[in-house]
Amino acid sequence: MKAITIDRQRRARARQWLQRYQRPVRSWLLGALAAALCNVVATVLQLGLMAWLIQRILVDQVSVSQLLKPAMALACAVLLRALSQALHDYCAQRASARVRQQVRFDLLQRWAVAGPVGLAGRSSATLANHWIEQVQALDGYYARFATQQWLALAGPLLIGLVVLWQDWVAALFLFLAGPLIPLFMALVGMSAERLSQQHVLEAGRLAGHFLDRVRSLTTLQLFGQVPAAVADVRAAADRYRRINMRTLRVAFLSSAVLEFFAAAAIAVVAMYIGFGLLGYIDFGPAGELTLFSGLFILLLAPEFFQPLRTLAQHYHDRAAALGAADTFADFEREGDDPQTVSAGSATAPQAWAQQVRVDALGLSYPGRGRVLDGVELHVQRGEVVALVGPSGSGKSSLLHCLAGFVTPDTGSITVFGKPAGSLPVAWLDQRPLLIQGSWADNLRFTAPDARPQAMRAALDAAGLTDLLDQQAAGLDAPLGEQGRGLSGGQARRLALARAWLIRSDLVLLDEPTAGLDETSQQPVIEAIARLAASGRTVIVATHHPALMTVADRCLRVEQGHLYHA
Repeated sequence: MKAITIDRQRRARARQWLQRYQRPVRSWLLGALAAALCNVVATVLQLGLMAWLIQRILVDQVSVSQLLKPAMALACAVLLRALSQALHDYCAQRASARVRQQVRFDLLQRWAVAGPVGLAGRSSATLANHWIEQVQALDGYYARFATQQWLALAGPLLIGLVVLWQDWVAALFLFLAGPLIPLFMALVGMSAERLSQQHVLEAGRLAGHFLDRVRSLTTLQLFGQVPAAVADVRAAADRYRRINMRTLRVAFLSSAVLEFFAAAAIAVVAMYIGFGLLGYIDFGPAGELTLFSGLFILLLAPEFFQPLRTLAQHYHDRAAALGAADTFADFEREGDDPQTVSAGSATAPQAWAQQVRVDALGLSYPGRGRVLDGVELHVQRGEVVALVGPSGSGKSSLLHCLAGFVTPDTGSITVFGKPAGSLPVAWLDQRPLLIQGSWADNLRFTAPDARPQAMRAALDAAGLTDLLDQQAAGLDAPLGEQGRGLSGGQARRLALARAWLIRSDLVLLDEPTAGLDETSQQPVIEAIARLAASGRTVIVATHHPALMTVADRCLRVEQGHLYHA
């Protein structure tokens, strides 16, 4: 019972999420609905004119030359139908594009707020899946389903009233069969929603699973585990395939239900009209049927069910959107529970504009307890400070707070008079991110407007000029993912060169020499020394004695407290 209640709450939350993003584009959706209703009116006019022309030619024996004006009216109805359909598609696509653009913008904002620490538990492949596939899954809902659900009500009602005007018995058959279709579609749709949520979850897992195996391919080859890894990927892909097939099975079932009732209703209407025209039925208005009214009703009967058919075709769009919305709502709920903190005063004293200040800082992590407690740190502009201490003492957590990656529980942080995270910060951790591309691509990763001259100067400051000169393509020389083609020290210095390109007065370095041998460490230390001498404010967490000598002062972090070393 509890599981059912949670499932209902998740569905309700996903629907609310979709409605929230629908409000800003309501005018476009209303325009699309108006165009769709105009299309229905044009369809009725077109079919009515067709039936009337056939009646006049076959029964009334009117010459074709006398029917030029009605024929021109028919052509206008066909043109109006095409134009209204094009207008509907345009408005719906604009609504969908705006929603997807806004969702991606909001995702970027939330990822920026969460920072590297908040996103550490999420695979980059899963995030990429959210950014591309799950946002794209919203397209069908806003471009097709959102207006079609209203058209599925208004369209059949309008056509049914026209049929009622011609023959109430035929209209009765249509109105009896019409409500059965959405009823069975709703029953089938409950399963489709659950399957779509599973589909979203499994797609993210498969993406992360595959990416992890690709990144670890060298290690897998060294330990002879490639066949086992291939088998794991095959099993994950097979699970994804089974969920896809179940989703398709539900989609085909909903279409079969609709087609059965639609075909049965149209067949009954056709039999009624046929027997009425032949004189075998004299019940109700059957005796008054003419070729015009009978043909008009027969032509309208499939159009009565067409909006419902289209709704069934797009019903899986709703299920896919609900699955994606459930994922996004989960992420928003995690991000909407920030810990209460005064990260900095908007009216900080003027003297603080020349300082990085941390006052009475406290930070806790779930499962770890208090990692920082009552930390006081005042760093003057241009000063170089080294944070030393054992692993797990809180050095990295303090840097994360200074960068704005983590919101502390208590205390305040100001960076040159501004709240932490509001000013750009140059950041380098133990595992700098290098992408597959050229040297220039990696440098522009954090400085998109950097010019070649500035990039060469940054590489020179990082001690990479000689290595760059050895590259035939220069800045366009290719690099593999995570800096393949460079040694560990060279990759670290390439990432350090970004700090010269970023317009930031504060540089935060988290164990920049970790994992490097002595030969590789020395060029990195020299590059950091040049950066410290440039007048930037540098705070570095380190165990390396050579880096401590570069600093103006050293502070010791131990068990969450800060002491003078």
